[in-house]
Amino acid sequence: MADTITELFSAPLTFNWTLSYKCNFTCSHCYSRDEVGEELPTEKIKQVVDVLADRQVPFINFGGGEPLIRDDLLEVTRYATDKGLNVSMNSNGWLLDHATAEQIQQAGFKSVGISIDSAVGKSHDDFRNMNGSFERATAALDALHQVGVKTTMSAVISRINFKDFHSLLDLARKHKVSQVFLHNFKCSGRGFKNREDLDLSPQEWKEFYVEALGTKKVTKDLLISFDDPVIASLPGYDENPMVKGSSCGKLSLHLRPNGDITPCGFIPLVVGNILTDNFEDLWYNSPVLNGMRNKEAKGKCQGCGAYQDCLGGCTARSFATTGDLSEPDPHCWK
Repeated sequence: MADTITELFSAPLTFNWTLSYKCNFTCSHCYSRDEVGEELPTEKIKQVVDVLADRQVPFINFGGGEPLIRDDLLEVTRYATDKGLNVSMNSNGWLLDHATAEQIQQAGFKSVGISIDSAVGKSHDDFRNMNGSFERATAALDALHQVGVKTTMSAVISRINFKDFHSLLDLARKHKVSQVFLHNFKCSGRGFKNREDLDLSPQEWKEFYVEALGTKKVTKDLLISFDDPVIASLPGYDENPMVKGSSCGKLSLHLRPNGDITPCGFIPLVVGNILTDNFEDLWYNSPVLNGMRNKEAKGKCQGCGAYQDCLGGCTARSFATTGDLSEPDPHCWK
């Protein structure tokens, strides 16, 4: 299916949009904290929204950096929702008090995700290098719930939480969260620098996913989501994703603060600029995107019976560790 995606969609379903690399945190795993770059002014950002609306992209998700650092975030969101786009964002929660939650609701956000990496306050604060961040993050969840905004919770699985992810699920229940994303560790940016301290071994990833998938099957009150294609190689995995392998470059793209397009935030390969290049030409003809849609098995992936399901695992992780989009995912346990 991956190599026919451009026949199915004339644009990605989601643009993950980094409005700014600026952040009030210095998280140990962050892909973007050491990045700097020009930011588009408000009117240019609205022009980007016009392009996305014209291409009928249904979803945009603001990430970063911290989205709430941009003074025009709510104005841009209102503009996007008026154009028919569904807008969400991921935040560290520090700047999100009750008054801000009310403004977020009025701006038309469909959902807001708050990043929490441990149910133990000190562990979360240490991971995020910000004292008090756990208390602020949970308070943000409560404020959003009180004004009727759908909330999600995101946790990057790493050495600090992989043996205790059940407590994160309990924390989500306590704060009325509807969905928990258990994200894979990407090895990009600071995540690459701190990989030896934070990343799991392939066998530990396997053990984590076996337990987490088992938990998902019996959990009825909370939606548990993963974004790691390597789990498709597990026996009994019965998900039916829209595309196999990484969804980046197929179902989603990433926008940098200056309007440059990359396959995802974790793959620093610019395919063009949304304001200066023809988007249709980029979408259909980019060598980078087509390379991701038509990966070839290399190394131990050659002859592997699971390759047609996982397509080599996470492309971003392969590129970060080898410089090659088609090399095997270093997390693979097979």
